[in-house]
Amino acid sequence: METGNIRHVYLLGIGGIGMSALARYFNAQGKKVAGYDKTATPLTEELKTENIAVHFDENLLSIRELNLMPEDTLVIYTPAVPKQHAEYQYFLTHGFNVMKRSEVLGLITENSYTIAVAGTHGKTTTSSLIAHMLRSSGVDCSAFLGGITQNYQTNLFIGKDSGKKGAVTVVEADEYDRSFLSLHPDIAVITSVDADHLDIYGDKEQMQESYHLFAQQLKAGGTLVAKKGTEAIQQNLKADIISYSLNESTDYHAASMSISGGRYHYSIVEGKKELKSLTLGLPGSHNVENSVAATAVARLMGLTDGQIRESLASFSGVKRRFEYHIRRDDLVYIDDYAHHPEELRACIQSVREMYPGKKITGVFQPHLFTRTRDFAAGFMNSLSMLDEVILLDIYPARELPIEGITSAMLLKGITAQSKLICSKQELVSEIVKRRPEVLLTLGAGDIDALVGPIKNALDVVLK
Repeated sequence: METGNIRHVYLLGIGGIGMSALARYFNAQGKKVAGYDKTATPLTEELKTENIAVHFDENLLSIRELNLMPEDTLVIYTPAVPKQHAEYQYFLTHGFNVMKRSEVLGLITENSYTIAVAGTHGKTTTSSLIAHMLRSSGVDCSAFLGGITQNYQTNLFIGKDSGKKGAVTVVEADEYDRSFLSLHPDIAVITSVDADHLDIYGDKEQMQESYHLFAQQLKAGGTLVAKKGTEAIQQNLKADIISYSLNESTDYHAASMSISGGRYHYSIVEGKKELKSLTLGLPGSHNVENSVAATAVARLMGLTDGQIRESLASFSGVKRRFEYHIRRDDLVYIDDYAHHPEELRACIQSVREMYPGKKITGVFQPHLFTRTRDFAAGFMNSLSMLDEVILLDIYPARELPIEGITSAMLLKGITAQSKLICSKQELVSEIVKRRPEVLLTLGAGDIDALVGPIKNALDVVLK
């Protein structure tokens, strides 16, 4: 379907971070955009202020009132929407063109010079950083991101040359439901291939095979920027491969790292060259590693030493990725989207490096029953790195409960000095009572709705 023939765009799951970027893109193209989501959020309210119609009840009358016609309407859905959803079934049975978000991204980027960032962890920060480095260095580019950038307060950039052949587009390539196989990038970045989404893939080997297929979809003459440890997916590739790591012997890696004022200072070794005097605007050693990958891409795009140095220092990060809400000598409060054992480990380890000797209190909301079941041991180990652990109940998202898979099951295996399960209603008072030194809220569910109330209550205590 040619996008030029579309007059109406309807999105099932419009409030998702990736879906909302598409909604904004088509809205900017002059299309009439509307959509459904299960619950209202600050993001859906923002979409409404941009003249995008959003409703929250599974209601066919709401669709009919839009007067959508199959011949000029594109329907986009996220795999998180159940197949039995009444609106989804309506569009399928009434002849509408129904496409996954990833398929539409593939359509939009078909003629672009595409930089696609994939990986179990780090893809949102890395893709956002690449887009920031390019834009702040004067490279015109579009970007479809999986988070709200702090520098620009958006998840979408539309370049002046968007839609033209060869225009640069940065996309976050999602491995869920094998979505990234709709993309054919010029530069692909793979930040990690740790097992995840085993409800889709079955086992780690099947997931790695999908990453291998993604890497094979690089265009002729393309380049793969791959983290050390992903060698299994690099077999038989007809592409240039650039390896990177935090501080191991790879084509690109960090060196001379130090921490001062909550920021990392370091160099990046590029083969026989060393780019010195770097400061990352975003804290955390895992983010230094993300910046190494982004720098490799920046070099492929022709950025200079000065442009790389300035853009790394000016990057403010992505909402819910190591996001500071309180930063004082007597209390630090950080919120992070971490929802996989390796993400938790990286976040907690970075906090330990930055605040040695401080008591670290972590509030974690497990996300999905299947993920909690599949990685229970990993969650127990990572959360045991905390001094105090507060668990919320599992956020189910698209899933039904699984017998025996609960937060209480996780709590039994956590060895932290202090641990408990708390309800969302009692969480704020529990945190205030504990007077934490360093507080982390962690998870991918609706824990973000508690960030504001937690911050406000702590601000009152600190006065």
